Amino acid sequence: MKNRIRELRAARGWTQAALADLLDVSRQTVNALETGRYDPSLPLAFRLSRLLGEPLEQIFEPDEEPAPHSSR
Repeated sequence: MKNRIRELRAARGWTQAALADLLDVSRQTVNALETGRYDPSLPLAFRLSRLLGEPLEQIFEPDEEPAPHSSR
């Protein structure tokens, strides 16, 4: 899943460590989120949304969905 966490964090002048403290997660978790190596849990995604003041749809972009499987 693509996301804008790094961009939104940088716009606020926050380090990864500062964001991690605000979210009560490790800096490594923030790094993994920003690089797309880790998808957040739903509660963490909502905390990010509230903290960054952006709706989820403005933070996260789902990967391309596979084409529907045709049984014909």
